[in-house]
Amino acid sequence: MMRYTRDLRGHGPTPPSANWPDGAKIAVQIVVNYEEGGENCVLHGDAASEAFLSEIVGAAAWPDQRHWNMESIYEYGARAGFWRLHRLLKDLPITVYGVATALARSPEQVAAMKDAGWEIASHGLKWIEYKDYAPEDERADMDAAVKLHTEVVGEAPRGWYTGRCSENTVRLVTEHGGFDYVADSYADDLPYYVRYDGRDQLVVPYTLDCNDMRFATPQGFNSGDQFEAYLRDSFDALYEEGSDGTPKILSIGLHCRLIGRPGRVQALKRFLAYVNGHEGVWFATREQIAQHWMAEHPPTPVTRPTMMDKATFINTYGSIFEHSPWVAERAWELELGPAHDSAEGLWNAMARVFRAASPTERLEVLDAHPDLAGKLAAAKRLTAESTTEQASAGLDSLTDEERRAFTDLNEEYVAKHGFPFIIAVRDNSKASILAAFHSRINNDSETEFAEACRQVERIAQLRLQELLP
Repeated sequence: MMRYTRDLRGHGPTPPSANWPDGAKIAVQIVVNYEEGGENCVLHGDAASEAFLSEIVGAAAWPDQRHWNMESIYEYGARAGFWRLHRLLKDLPITVYGVATALARSPEQVAAMKDAGWEIASHGLKWIEYKDYAPEDERADMDAAVKLHTEVVGEAPRGWYTGRCSENTVRLVTEHGGFDYVADSYADDLPYYVRYDGRDQLVVPYTLDCNDMRFATPQGFNSGDQFEAYLRDSFDALYEEGSDGTPKILSIGLHCRLIGRPGRVQALKRFLAYVNGHEGVWFATREQIAQHWMAEHPPTPVTRPTMMDKATFINTYGSIFEHSPWVAERAWELELGPAHDSAEGLWNAMARVFRAASPTERLEVLDAHPDLAGKLAAAKRLTAESTTEQASAGLDSLTDEERRAFTDLNEEYVAKHGFPFIIAVRDNSKASILAAFHSRINNDSETEFAEACRQVERIAQLRLQELLP
């Protein structure tokens, strides 16, 4: 069984209503990353110096050496940048991503965060790369981070963001069980749930685009004006969507050593003034967003066709293509994933199988369909699906004259084309079915075979829409 674990569907074409407090059109969530003192440094027991997100273009790690310039850039973030941001943001609900070892080395900054009422989420034990860590070692660091964070801050973190994470991070957070949300995702503008081993974990996605880190990356922001313009455009797009009834989150990421520089902080001031000129804006911490989302949209059990065993899958969906369980059987063997757990997704997989089948196999599917208002219907020997479908267009309550007309058309059609007349009854009325009958009976058989196959696919699509979201 091939199963594709990435979820490329998400909330689908119709996202859930956020229902932000007081009918807000947008939630604005600002993160201050506090990493200074938790970065790679031989003083911290690391193998080399830091090389990421600084003013030094093209910086490289120095093995077994201190990088004095790099260290002093990070020190600026703690010594000056943090306090500049604190003065600007202290009256707003802010989430801090706090590296535990960095927080432990900055008690006055922690006190200021708490005095301002900011949420302090965990940014891991150290601000290092975890992509090559064994799961048990990453889990051990996670546990150590929570322990140290609790000692330094006075309470355990309710949110988690590693940032430089591994493929195991979100699963490990879920297994830990102590976090209201994890932010190691950039996959959406709204929260969503992931599930591991029967446990649901809320994800409140973060951002790398509305993020001052792009001051320190190639093709990033060269000036504060560029950062401000990008934030404003992002705000305007999401505010417009919220005004149209689909509110989202504008997530903004800040770093003390980057936006905390005088030449950049003015852009942030101007952006905040711009936002404050709009009504219906909810500034919130990530914890507040998480609590709101869990109250409005608690995790609910959902049918996951792709997680069914083969026998259950075939038993559940084997009749979607009339009397042709082989379609479901072959679909189960495809590379299915979360995107196929919706009606449209599963229909696409099953339609692929039908289209890839031989002409003989597809003809057998056509032949499996009953005549409309025919002998099987009169004898009440239709499948449950066909019975309901024919009744939806009133084919179960025909007059004698109408029944004779259908019987004559059925016989004429089969005699000419060699298979039953097939149409997606739920898309039609009695009158439109008869009109299609009279029109299509005159087609050549190759054209009609193609049209009948399209109708078979449409019938399957409608049946799946009855079963799945």
